[in-house]
Amino acid sequence: MSNIYQFEAELLEGETKALADYKGKVMLIVNTASKCGFTPQFAGLEKLYEKYKSQGLEVLGFPCNQFGGQDPGTNKEIGTFCQRNYGVSFPMFAKVDVKGPEAHVIFRYLTREAKGLLGSRNIKWNFTKFLVGRNGEVLERYAPTTKPEALEADIEKALAQK
Repeated sequence: MSNIYQFEAELLEGETKALADYKGKVMLIVNTASKCGFTPQFAGLEKLYEKYKSQGLEVLGFPCNQFGGQDPGTNKEIGTFCQRNYGVSFPMFAKVDVKGPEAHVIFRYLTREAKGLLGSRNIKWNFTKFLVGRNGEVLERYAPTTKPEALEADIEKALAQK
């Protein structure tokens, strides 16, 4: 597969969502966890979404339980947690693997297009972030330690590209 718009994933509620529905938008795709030291980043991600949604930003959250078992809940429990504790209104998808042989195809694609530190393809922890431009090109990969607010300049630059 040669572009991100060829993929689809299941939302927390169970319906299938095609990434082609986000064509022409800037996407920030994040593997999330509800019981991680980085979990407070949900608040920053929601602030970015609220600030830039009208300009074409979509934040897409993908819960993952592969790192320290930090998202053990059901999809329903994850959704309730995110809404209750962080007011998350951006799309949250069903729990997926982001590394290994069962990694979701979206994350296999993202890690092939944007390698990590020292050229690594593996995602090392929760809250790894990928910025995708309006044309579907993977623009950047950010470490879990990179706070959402630190992405504003890159998001604004991506939003400015038509």
